[in-house]
Amino acid sequence: MKLVFGEGSCGIAAGARKVRAAVEKLNTEGAVEIGITGCIGMCYLEPIVDVYDGGTLVKRLVKVQEKDAERIYRAVAGGGRGATALPELADLEISADDKEFLEKQTRIALRHCGLIDPEDIAAYEAVDGYKAIRKVLAMTPEQVIEEIKISGLAGRGGAGFPTWFKWNAARNAKGEQKYLICNADEGDPGAFMDRAVIESAPHSLIEGMLIAAYAIGATRAFVYVRAEYPLAIVRLEKALAAAKKAGLLGENILGSGFSCDIRIKAGAGAFVCGEETALIESLEGNRGMPRLKPPFPAEKGYTQAPSNINNVETFANVAWIILNGGAAFAAMGTETSKGTKVFALTGKIKRGGLVEIPMGLTLRDVIFGIGGGIRDGGTFKAVQMGGPSGGCIPEHLLDTKIDYKALGATGAIMGSGGMVVMDSHTCMVNMARFFLDFTAKESCGKCVHCRIGTKRMHEILTRITEGKGKEGDVELLQDLCNGIKAGALCGLGQTAPNPVLTTIRYFRDEYDAHIREARCPAHECAALKKFSIDPAKCKGCTMCAKKCPVGAISGTVKQPHVIDQSKCIKCGQCVATCKFGAVTVG
Repeated sequence: MKLVFGEGSCGIAAGARKVRAAVEKLNTEGAVEIGITGCIGMCYLEPIVDVYDGGTLVKRLVKVQEKDAERIYRAVAGGGRGATALPELADLEISADDKEFLEKQTRIALRHCGLIDPEDIAAYEAVDGYKAIRKVLAMTPEQVIEEIKISGLAGRGGAGFPTWFKWNAARNAKGEQKYLICNADEGDPGAFMDRAVIESAPHSLIEGMLIAAYAIGATRAFVYVRAEYPLAIVRLEKALAAAKKAGLLGENILGSGFSCDIRIKAGAGAFVCGEETALIESLEGNRGMPRLKPPFPAEKGYTQAPSNINNVETFANVAWIILNGGAAFAAMGTETSKGTKVFALTGKIKRGGLVEIPMGLTLRDVIFGIGGGIRDGGTFKAVQMGGPSGGCIPEHLLDTKIDYKALGATGAIMGSGGMVVMDSHTCMVNMARFFLDFTAKESCGKCVHCRIGTKRMHEILTRITEGKGKEGDVELLQDLCNGIKAGALCGLGQTAPNPVLTTIRYFRDEYDAHIREARCPAHECAALKKFSIDPAKCKGCTMCAKKCPVGAISGTVKQPHVIDQSKCIKCGQCVATCKFGAVTVG
């Protein structure tokens, strides 16, 4: 019997390593085999422990705590008494509803995540790992590019540009030295797809990069990964060392005459470095600021040599496409958006985590079918697609298909795959303010439209959420949005207005309520909250007065209390404390 602990960043943060350490302490005689894996995507159920009998998964245990370690060990170590049933662990077993989270997905980029040991190259090779690069070395570069063209694979970093076209442009560019670059910077708030792939299946990234390097004629490659991903960096370093030792990396790979070396660059995590030319500047040791295009990186990229950049998810699809054929990948998805897409499902959702689905499913399919709907009995309000560069899509558009064209028509974008779900308690004006605060701070400052325009928009949105909005503010915001879109140099500035434009488009009534009535319909904006006590419901228990940190509540025992609005700091302690629902927020 074997216990496998899910040790992606989410699992470790939830306590997986502590559980494993407790089991290892008991396993002094080695009665149970112990292993690790990465994130399987069910982050909301971590820590996860899988029980294997031989190579068969017989039990998945979820939300396991350190206190559960001993009984898990005793049950599994018991072996011969019907161990595959393990009835004593039934309370920890994953539910039928939660099993649907994975059952409703189609996994290609995530096909190995949470299923193999990320630190063991043999585990990757056992699931057909590095078979694709062996196949590719018997093909011509042109044949490889043609297979990617047939697949319809588009860049999964956000722009959705045809992968084969970029590879072909780099292949045909003149230059003795060519470079391949993986963008693993992943700066969107709420996005963690690339991190999970590197932590859970680093060899799938390496193999995809080797195939791309062979196709374009690159002998040197880089993975530009944010320094805030220490576990991903450690596991990628181990994977690169193992691949090199196995003759799969470095000089004369597998005796083919093809050579390629991959190195890691830990970046500072600037959002603007998601733009490929800004990333190249950072890779060269300069401040991450976009370059004017053309020339494009395929012609003049890293050190002014022909270069190709794709993100982690894009590369993670490549080996599967080579092994299964481009037509098999193209058979999934829609006419204009082929294959599958990975999303980081976060926010007010019951089942948060990583989701990979064929293009063409609807937002409703993902949020309510896979994600299980809104948590805590809440009501769906909107979903932010594409991170700070994306837009808010309202309830009446939940049946929008997930593909580049359909999402673009809503005013949002596919982006790298962030999907932040919001409920009725979310203020859409404040949400727009949050994203503008992010993009204004992350602007590199190179062009005036982005540097100043995002700052002015943030100031206006802040003023509106504080109840100081004025007639004409919405129109001014729209003018600024249009100016920034037209004048910004790179994608950060050009897409920064999207959260503002979509919230105005779909939630104009909330802007009007803030400006004309100094009222936040969602009761989220602190400056516009007013706490009061309903005398008909107040029992005079005095608990709210005792909990108030500023002494704003007064009253005698068994008599209705009152809140002094001049003292109230709107912390919400009174609401959380009152057992009778007497405190209201207006």
